[in-house]
Amino acid sequence: MHELYVGIGSNLGDRQANILAALQRLRARAQILTVSAFYESEAADGAQGPAYLNVAAALRSQLDAEAFASFARDVELAVGRARGTRRLEARPIDIDLLVFDGETVQAQLDARPYNAVPLAEIAPQLVRASANGLVRRRERGLRFDTDRQSEEPEVRLSLSRAGVTRVRRVVHLEIDGRPAVYNGEFSMVADLAADRAGVHMSRFAEILEEATLDVLAGATKPARIERLAEAIAREIVRSQRTVRAEVRLRASFGLERWTPVSGKRGEETYTLVGIAHADESGTRRVVGVEAEGMTACPCAQAMVREHSMHQLVEAGFSEGDARRALGVLPVATHNQRGRGSILIGVPEAQSDVIRAEDLVEIVENSMSSETYDLLKRPDEFFVVNKAHHNPKFVEDVVRGILWRTLEMYADLGEETFVFASQVNEESIHKHDAFAEGFGLFGELRAELRTGLPVEKTDLGAFLQRRDARAE
Repeated sequence: MHELYVGIGSNLGDRQANILAALQRLRARAQILTVSAFYESEAADGAQGPAYLNVAAALRSQLDAEAFASFARDVELAVGRARGTRRLEARPIDIDLLVFDGETVQAQLDARPYNAVPLAEIAPQLVRASANGLVRRRERGLRFDTDRQSEEPEVRLSLSRAGVTRVRRVVHLEIDGRPAVYNGEFSMVADLAADRAGVHMSRFAEILEEATLDVLAGATKPARIERLAEAIAREIVRSQRTVRAEVRLRASFGLERWTPVSGKRGEETYTLVGIAHADESGTRRVVGVEAEGMTACPCAQAMVREHSMHQLVEAGFSEGDARRALGVLPVATHNQRGRGSILIGVPEAQSDVIRAEDLVEIVENSMSSETYDLLKRPDEFFVVNKAHHNPKFVEDVVRGILWRTLEMYADLGEETFVFASQVNEESIHKHDAFAEGFGLFGELRAELRTGLPVEKTDLGAFLQRRDARAE
């Protein structure tokens, strides 16, 4: 393994996001040990464009210097740097190798204080430099005495959820033991006391970036999605001084799939979901997936079957022959594209047994049929035929998700939580059909065992329970 230090800078677009994206992608071939604070400087060496933002990072990698330099160029292109960018042009990302196995690339430091100053923060034994008028340690924001958010509102009512949604960031996650880079979308909210006018919205973005850097610098491997959400929720409670906070993270990921008849290989896209709740007593989180499939309507199929029975009898078939024919042939009905989801909450010690691929199979198998992006004609017949022999109401799908979860994770305890939902996009109605179900394993098992309704724990209640915080 080689020890190396790099300088990463950006002066186009969302500079912090560009740097974080580069760090995420560098993890594909290198372990990140330490990351400096952000430093800002005007474009130097006759370069053009807005001010640069820079960090230094300590890495460990099996790549030699030449191979790492090539890898760094690929990372720059992936983050958004155009091929053929000239030396003094503004750029969304720039990665410089500063030190390799103790050997300093002196040219990158002597005339480039924007590299030397961040490096001196994390490796003072290698270089001496300090922030000055040219290179400034980046403050999180301008400081004003006015704090309107902390003042009393005109209407003194507390709010349960105030914050930001649809915050997009590139994140490095582990899914089923496989690390990769994903496009994530965050929702971050906190409670708001009756005597506070608002939360500090800009602080949410800072918390996200700080937590992401902490995970990059401190973790020995990429985080599971629910653990990253948990770290951010905990920091919101600490820095915003709120009683509780909730963070939701969604990331698209692919799974290798083969079409059912032609055996064509493809990659189907699903959504990974992590939700975390934090308060003064601790944290709780759930993890799950969303997947698409199709359903065939049982009600319309029953009416078509009844009508077809009368038609066959009137055409001279015996009632027995008509029934046998209708038992063999798929009967027409209308179809829906379905979006199913599942969320599971387990103690920290058992979190690794929950695999995204298993959750996808639970959701897909609960519908009338799975669907595929690529379908040859035999595959299309297979999907349609399977769905019409397996009609499902939206309620059937949700019950199927819950039942299959209890079966697959039969060894998990009574306090394990599961949430299931299904939305069907109707083909002959102008509305969608929706159903959801939830509960602790113990509650669901009791209802199945006794046949009597049981009051069940919903998602909000599970996340806010005080007696089983994450360890």
